[in-house]
Amino acid sequence: MSIFREQRWTSEEGLRLYSRVYPSRSESASTVLCLPGLTRNSRDFETLAPYLAQRYQVVCPDLRGRGLSQRDPQWSNYHPGIYVKDLWGLLEVLQLSRVAIVGTSLGGLLAMLLAAAEPYRVAGIVLNDVGPEVDPRGIERIRSYAGKLQPVGSWTEAIAQARQVNGEALPGLTGQQWSVLAHRWYREDAAGIPVLDCDPMVGEAVRAAPAVPGGLWPVFAQIRSTPMLVVRGALSDILSADVLARMQREKPDLESITVERRGHVPLLDEPQVVPVLDRFLASLDLTAASRAGG
Repeated sequence: MSIFREQRWTSEEGLRLYSRVYPSRSESASTVLCLPGLTRNSRDFETLAPYLAQRYQVVCPDLRGRGLSQRDPQWSNYHPGIYVKDLWGLLEVLQLSRVAIVGTSLGGLLAMLLAAAEPYRVAGIVLNDVGPEVDPRGIERIRSYAGKLQPVGSWTEAIAQARQVNGEALPGLTGQQWSVLAHRWYREDAAGIPVLDCDPMVGEAVRAAPAVPGGLWPVFAQIRSTPMLVVRGALSDILSADVLARMQREKPDLESITVERRGHVPLLDEPQVVPVLDRFLASLDLTAASRAGG
């Protein structure tokens, strides 16, 4: 029996979208919304979500073009403004008035945009290795491979490719851990061959996106009153130590933890991260949140 149920909804222009919903043991539980990174999907939270579901309802969507959400024939729609619209639609379908958000990389940027647009609906944010300013080194690395990886012919090759692309950011993982990650990031096609579970045109959208002058610092300034926890990988090429320090200067109550032997991104199952995440979520005022519909 599945530990989550499937929630499908439709975007404004008719794209079919998908989310996992992990019900809590408590009928009155509030909700944590988990948003994945650029090329990732809801399976990135398949360890964290069941753990959090001991206390919260957990909602893990696939952004359009990823996982079981439909790919967009207009690849220019792969940008944050559209993703935010999609997510508001999901919250409406689930009848959620207030949530906490755990956002990995792109998911963290979306969390900040959601909080800035409707602050009363976002009780707090966990930013997983991302901030209002992104290190150019990391952006160039992502642009170099997103949507460009060579096809693989087997799960052995998929695991090797996953390790090749992400090995520097995740040193010390076992072969079994790499297998688990590969099965999150790839999905078998009709012929049983693993393929990356993300529209390759997402990479084209990233390469075509213009730089945002000043980054999201104006957005960050808007949400200074929103409780926030930053999880930074010590080896990160996306969230620099200097940017994190500026975030702490501009928001003195910002909580943060730096994870050793992790780059972009921490997996959020690290022993030093879990208790910090627990304490942060427990401190939030989520009383206005409602349960998802059936």
